[in-house]
Amino acid sequence: MSDVYICKILENTPIAEEIYSLLFECKNVAAQSNAGQFVHIKCGKERLLRRPISISSVKNDSVRIVYEVKGEGTKWLSKQKAGDVLDILGPLGNGFKIPEGDIIIVGGGIGTPPMLYAAESTTRCAHRVTAILGFRDKNKVILQKEFEAVCDEVIITTDDGREGIHGFVTKPLEELLIKGGFKVVLSCGPQIMQNSIMQLCKKYNIPCQVSLEERMACGVGACLVCACEEYDMKRVCVDGPVFDV
Repeated sequence: MSDVYICKILENTPIAEEIYSLLFECKNVAAQSNAGQFVHIKCGKERLLRRPISISSVKNDSVRIVYEVKGEGTKWLSKQKAGDVLDILGPLGNGFKIPEGDIIIVGGGIGTPPMLYAAESTTRCAHRVTAILGFRDKNKVILQKEFEAVCDEVIITTDDGREGIHGFVTKPLEELLIKGGFKVVLSCGPQIMQNSIMQLCKKYNIPCQVSLEERMACGVGACLVCACEEYDMKRVCVDGPVFDV
């Protein structure tokens, strides 16, 4: 059951340009969370609205999130240090349903962190896990070593071609789907990327689960800020953020 917890920060360090990895201690959130869920963080006393951030990894009693500094809330969060405490509501939302069999995991940009938790969770049921991770450029590549530790294959793509495959995640994804044999594609990233992935999965008749990133206020389904027209006005915070498509 989701609740509010006061959690101690264990570490909060930059891992790329304007991207931070934060580890906090919370036995309850760690025990209750599933891949694809998120936490809602109060970023300073003067900000009424919490910031939703996906869970990137769980180990024992600690929870890891990876976030990008985009506004005043995440800027405040980036200045917090080990030993400081956070007011956290979570875990929230519905996560991925991971079947047995070969799985493709796709992450784009800051949508990559929650897919690490998905990749870690597949070790209980998946036969082979392939991760495709897309970024704008070499300086934005994150979590590659962590994915390599839990996946059978990790494919990196960049828009400028300075790292990995030159182009978008859809290029290696289609090559894999043509080969066949996969049970599902799990994805999180920019909506334009998600749309292309959904079209490919439909073309090759492969089930697809996408995690949506939407602005939200309450995080518990009351305010309807995150209702998504493309998904019959379903609320991303409680009906998602993961949807079958």
